[in-house]
Amino acid sequence: GAIETLYAAKELDSKLFSKLKSANKPIERLDFKKAQALAHGQNHQGVLAKIQDAQFAELDRALSANLAVMCVGATDTGNLGAIVRTAWALGAEACLFAGVKSLNYEALIRTSAGAALDMPLVVAPNAFDALERFKQSGFLTIGGVLHGDDERNFRSEAKQRLLVLGAEDVGLSDRLVKKLDHRLAITMAHGFDSLNLAAAAAILIDRVR
Repeated sequence: GAIETLYAAKELDSKLFSKLKSANKPIERLDFKKAQALAHGQNHQGVLAKIQDAQFAELDRALSANLAVMCVGATDTGNLGAIVRTAWALGAEACLFAGVKSLNYEALIRTSAGAALDMPLVVAPNAFDALERFKQSGFLTIGGVLHGDDERNFRSEAKQRLLVLGAEDVGLSDRLVKKLDHRLAITMAHGFDSLNLAAAAAILIDRVR
């Protein structure tokens, strides 16, 4: 895969060491100071990996997915990495970041607990063009909105689905929402209507998968 070398900066228990060894990659030991330098001061938890130059995929790669997730206008790599991690765990096969020109790929790898290495990630500067590509390819398009149909009642036989999510502060534009096949809202209790984007994504990915 994308991993070239693994580094251990602490004594590893036998279970973790066996797991690393199963990757069939070189494993090198580092002292703490060297590990901190390689991690650029970030929390590495004693294990690091050297990977090949990471690159975002072309949008066409996402069009073969049965389930894809598109985040529009969101830029926080902590949230986006968590969404990638959840999406991969729940069976999504591609993630797109639309309405942005660039993102930090390395940060996405780190915050997704490595899931970013296993699925195509796409940067699509124009969200409308990206959505149209999916619609033309036969995807059912579903958006997460503040006021929409109760997500608990969603059912569909569609083979290919695209879940579209907006940034926490602005959501999805009315123009984009009008182009969607379905608009789903998460029913809240206690008059509380604020969910972290990654938490909302987890609920909706589970619902539409």
